[in-house]
Amino acid sequence: MISPDNASPFGSFFLGGFECSSHRRWDGRRLDLLASTDHDRLAAQDYELLSEHGIHAARDGLRWHLIETAPGRDDWSSFLPMLRAAEGTGTRIIWDLCHYGYPDDLDIWSPAFIDRFARFASAAARLVKEECRQVPVYCPVNEISYWAWAGGEVGRFNPCGHGRGAELKRQLVRATIAAIGAIRAVDPRARFITAEPLINVEAGLGDDEHARSAQVYQQSQFEALDILCGAKEPELGGAPDCLDMVGLNYYPENQWYLGGSTIPMGHHSYRPLHILLKEAYRRYRRPLLIAETGAEGCGRSSWFHYVCSEVHAAMDVGVPVTGICLYPVADYPGWDNGRTCSVGLLTTADSQGCRTVFPRLARELQQQQALFAAFDGGEDVPVPSIAAE
Repeated sequence: MISPDNASPFGSFFLGGFECSSHRRWDGRRLDLLASTDHDRLAAQDYELLSEHGIHAARDGLRWHLIETAPGRDDWSSFLPMLRAAEGTGTRIIWDLCHYGYPDDLDIWSPAFIDRFARFASAAARLVKEECRQVPVYCPVNEISYWAWAGGEVGRFNPCGHGRGAELKRQLVRATIAAIGAIRAVDPRARFITAEPLINVEAGLGDDEHARSAQVYQQSQFEALDILCGAKEPELGGAPDCLDMVGLNYYPENQWYLGGSTIPMGHHSYRPLHILLKEAYRRYRRPLLIAETGAEGCGRSSWFHYVCSEVHAAMDVGVPVTGICLYPVADYPGWDNGRTCSVGLLTTADSQGCRTVFPRLARELQQQQALFAAFDGGEDVPVPSIAAE
């Protein structure tokens, strides 16, 4: 039998992800979810609370717009307390370097965006190397595909473009490639994940052209990763070593009919998650991570149960899934209206800075930890470890 924590390169098969979006909305308002959830000031307490529930790894983020106060000038005061809290509690962190937000003076469409991001990534890696003993893990740019759609195609948030999604996707891939190179120059030990949506798009009713369009949309989910690893448009600088661990984000709304409604789980058109994971592994032959998953309200525990059972099924046939990240692991205020989104294992902090735990999800987590501890997968697929120096 294998221990899921020992098998995971993060030292904890289950991870907690803290919402760290920092973009500007279409109306110009800057969001800062690390501040609005109080995680920036409660990081040590939050990591300890996760540890009490058997979670010893997390996704978390840097706020580039706060750190780079002027071109090439960094103020690490917003990041150092979190970095030291992680080190002090023994929590392994996957650090998001750009979670939709960037400094206001930057033009994201310009070459300067790539150069500045690479410099920022290098400086962050140098600080992490100085402060931490653990091998660092980074997600350079969060959800390239979604950002390209939301920020470049439909103007939902920065840079609020319309009809420029393909252009933005390639700019974000270039920035990712530059950041990976800059980080490796500082710390060759560094590991990387992606965090891309895993989707299924069905045609439903419609003619042959509609069916072809659905298939094209379905395949577009892989475009950023294909460019990153050099399988597509190699002139942009992608190469196989730019794709390390493939992180995939999966939520209840990730399957839909083209131009129509979400496909509910259990419907004949709904494709099981383990099949989608198997297809992603066959395409890239890299270890997989469920980089984000979760549901809102009373559906939290049942959704988590479904995802875990599907990961079991994928691992049974030799797909190397290295972890499952509850995301967000703490309730947060919605981007558009500030309403409390009850999605997490942890609640919002009260006036004394204390969080409580959602009991049904905590019980399901405990049960899944026991099931994975007793799990013996099918094929023996080696997964590179991330060990302390």
